[in-house]
Amino acid sequence: MTEGVGPDAGEPPEDLTAAEAGMWQAFRNGSVYDLSSGDTVVDDPHGGHPWGAERTVRARVVCWLLLDGPPALAGRVSSLKLVGVRISGTLDLAGGTVVPYVEMRGCRFERDVLLPEARFTTVRLVDCAIPRLEAARLHTEGDLHLPRCRFLGGIRLTDARIGTDLLLNQAIVHRDRSGRSIAADGLTVGQDLQAEMLESHGELSLRSATIGVSLSLRGARLVNPYTRLALNAPQLTVERSLYLTPAGVGAQARSGMTPARGTRIQRFECQGGVRLDDGRFGDAVDFEGAGFTFTDEQELSLRRVQTPELRFLGERPARGKVVLSGARVVNLMDRADSWPGPGRLHMGGFTYENLVPRGPFPLALRLRWVDAASAEYNPEPYERLAAVLREGGEDEDAREVLLAKQRRRRESLPPAAKLWGYAQDWTVAYGYRPGRAAVWMAVLWACGSLAFSRANHPPLKSGEHPAWNPALFALDLLLPVIDLGQVGFWQMRGGWQWLSAAFILLGWVLATTVAAGATRTLRRT
Repeated sequence: MTEGVGPDAGEPPEDLTAAEAGMWQAFRNGSVYDLSSGDTVVDDPHGGHPWGAERTVRARVVCWLLLDGPPALAGRVSSLKLVGVRISGTLDLAGGTVVPYVEMRGCRFERDVLLPEARFTTVRLVDCAIPRLEAARLHTEGDLHLPRCRFLGGIRLTDARIGTDLLLNQAIVHRDRSGRSIAADGLTVGQDLQAEMLESHGELSLRSATIGVSLSLRGARLVNPYTRLALNAPQLTVERSLYLTPAGVGAQARSGMTPARGTRIQRFECQGGVRLDDGRFGDAVDFEGAGFTFTDEQELSLRRVQTPELRFLGERPARGKVVLSGARVVNLMDRADSWPGPGRLHMGGFTYENLVPRGPFPLALRLRWVDAASAEYNPEPYERLAAVLREGGEDEDAREVLLAKQRRRRESLPPAAKLWGYAQDWTVAYGYRPGRAAVWMAVLWACGSLAFSRANHPPLKSGEHPAWNPALFALDLLLPVIDLGQVGFWQMRGGWQWLSAAFILLGWVLATTVAAGATRTLRRT
């Protein structure tokens, strides 16, 4: 095909079709080659209207132009810009180096596009119908744009390196034979990965991917009823933020900005598990308005994630689990109605420094949040919450949390220890309300004084006893350590003897619980 085509060749090779000859000339001129009819129904690359030979070019001719095409006309820069063109055959550029700029809009590809280990400057495929994109280890100096494209057999970008931005906005991607819609493990993107309003039917895999700025899945719909995960992205590194938030739909909507009044909103939706384990995010992980649909076995897994801010502001999943075990967060922004119920939240080793609730989140609901984090007693979530509240100056709330921890611990104790726990709770609230001991002492003292004043008790030895004082006698019984010189001089018979023994026992119980509470208080300080 390239015979007779030298640097000064002015005519295309003879074996080109009319459509291919026009593409040849447009390539040399760097101009747009548009074969669309002007009828939006006919020109829809995803529709069923057939495109004939007048709109068809062979894939091998496209490859020839890109890899070894003719020189540009004087004063022009060669580039391939196609609109409304059907490419027949397999576009195979595997391992090639493509220097010209490539842009195709509204085109149909008859077979797969093969770009593994190829090198490009910038590639833009916009609103194209592509059976499958195979681009493992692809390298681009600039952008890779695939907005509004449809892929019936998935995309493979494993270990690809995109110099600036990767765009998948409004693309529709179906799964391949392995069940993945987008296989992008080890992907590196220099700046942003935008997949806003993406439709993914299968597993979106971004394992060990690195994003230089932000990863936006605003308004995306990830659906995978076939396997466990819809988003599989462990060890993902995003230098700034991950957005799983709503997007505005319409001409007035702008990415990352508050939609204009009247703009239709499409939220992020995920039907299938999400795995973000061991992820590193420089600014935030944002789930505002996100909707998750899980089975009982699926989960939103954020194990060992590290980020300055976690915005857990999505809708409460009706089923499945949320796992934050080992995650480290500076600011936790959340709503009371975003968290799942008991048995479906796991926070072992989850650390956060500040709570920033969005809307009302009273302490009673916060305690339910902690209770839901573990099926069995675990002191760590309570102690973390108490520490954060204390750092924020809310000492009374911190004490309530620690009291709730002791009550939860009591449920796991054997009967004898459980009874002792109830005694500590009723008397001094495990030391977190020491004023209760004084109230109990005053009540018992008053009752004892009144009871012992109703009877005269004979002395044990005549002339060797103090004057009978029922108030001092009752107080001497209640104070187990201090001797007021009243007990041991009077004869206690019948019920009075039992009452005295009860007062001594109650005194020891009060003293012991006060000592236990004081010890616990000293340990906290």
